[in-house]
Amino acid sequence: MKIDRFYLQNVGPFSSLSASLSPNVTVLIGNNGAGKTTVLKALATSLSWFVARFRSEKGSGNTLAEELILNGTRSAAITVTVRDDEDVYEWVLAKSRAGRKSEHVSHLNHASRLADVYRTALSANESASAPLIAFYPVERVVLDIPLKIREKHTFQQLDGYDNSLNQGVDFRRFFEWFREREDSENETSLPQDMQERLQTALGPDLWKHIVKNSDISARDKQLTAVRTAIANFMPGFGNLRVRRKPKLYMSIDKGRQTLNVSQLSQGEKSLMALVGDIARRLAMMNPGLSDPLHGEGIVMIDEVDMHLHPRWARDIVKRLTTTFPNCQFLLSTHSPLVISDYKDILVYALEDGALLPVPPLYGQDVNTVLLDVMDTHIRNANVAKRFNDLLDLIHDHRLAEAKVLTAELEQELPAQNLELAKAKLLLRKEEIRLAKN
Repeated sequence: MKIDRFYLQNVGPFSSLSASLSPNVTVLIGNNGAGKTTVLKALATSLSWFVARFRSEKGSGNTLAEELILNGTRSAAITVTVRDDEDVYEWVLAKSRAGRKSEHVSHLNHASRLADVYRTALSANESASAPLIAFYPVERVVLDIPLKIREKHTFQQLDGYDNSLNQGVDFRRFFEWFREREDSENETSLPQDMQERLQTALGPDLWKHIVKNSDISARDKQLTAVRTAIANFMPGFGNLRVRRKPKLYMSIDKGRQTLNVSQLSQGEKSLMALVGDIARRLAMMNPGLSDPLHGEGIVMIDEVDMHLHPRWARDIVKRLTTTFPNCQFLLSTHSPLVISDYKDILVYALEDGALLPVPPLYGQDVNTVLLDVMDTHIRNANVAKRFNDLLDLIHDHRLAEAKVLTAELEQELPAQNLELAKAKLLLRKEEIRLAKN
């Protein structure tokens, strides 16, 4: 199941906005306020009707908020076209202002038809897969770990949709789910603390051999999917588990250290929570797959590079598509690293209420992307202007003025500034040339 294309009418800042999406990765870029979040929220709102009618034949999804209707217009509409295998489904979600006649009408029959396809498959086979539909907003990083769980939650397959389109990372539910699965896992294997002591006593190589050839550590398939996803995204991290002493908390190994997840940096927590949540939902919704991470889905992430070190931002798209190969991703970003380091992506720039396709950027250096695509100076604009003035002075043989400006820049900039070193070299060459003449 993939989004083929969408069409927004009078939604947010857009009077009319349409685009086709890549079945793999589509990335939206643009200035703050350009409307990237509006597009993602609109698609999440429309897709909520499929989710609601999958869970219940007469279910109702989220409504388009009245404040999202374009100023000066009476109504708004979101049209989404979804492709599922070879079949195409299209539905319209409309909203009018209170007391106004609507120019648009909702048509949700195709959302119901598509939901019925999956309900029928699930009725015939309880292990049938369901597509993940999830939206992760900017406010997604909340690590609320409950120390007391008063009621035991029974996790069913379609609970993978719980809060998937209106909250983002539901870490409380993640913790409850993880603890329940781990309890079941421990019932069929040695306790975790005993396994750790044996691993230390026997050594890692012998321990791996024992685990591989026995049921001493009967791994839960769904937990394995989550652990694998986190390990793929965060090299050096592993062994995510629930600790019960001296109090209830979740720990993870970082290198040779074992840390409470609350001790991780904001970027580490952000990435772990995001990846863990996607993997958990896929694991719940694909009980029949040998590798639940290969389940299908549509995942929308606003500001995917948020809190990430540039090294992680550079690899984020590759890791998403490698770890979750059958998911369609719709992302927004402010980072040139995200859009220049992966081949198979479609990039749109939002500008003045329009979506402009961006030519392929794979292999482009970051400065080029900043300057040509994101319309951003690669250095401080005032310093850049003064360097240009300096080069003009040297070119016009106004060397005395050039020396004064060079001295000013030397006082302000680091000694190792490369552009200043080049300018000083050029100035010296020009002085020597004029002296010879």
